[in-house]
Amino acid sequence: MLPDRAALEVEDLLKIILALVIIWIAVELVMEILQFAFGGLSSVVGLIIIVLIVAYFLDYI
Repeated sequence: MLPDRAALEVEDLLKIILALVIIWIAVELVMEILQFAFGGLSSVVGLIIIVLIVAYFLDYI
């Protein structure tokens, strides 16, 4: 006899999906707020990260 592999019920799966969608929407809202507040800084921060990585590889750090 095969073991019961479907231990989760449909309601439990729907609760998990609902929680994931709520978390996804919350993360999207936070990212929109951060992008609005620091929109111009995103490219500067990316450039600084690239410069630091290149400096690390060239043993300047």
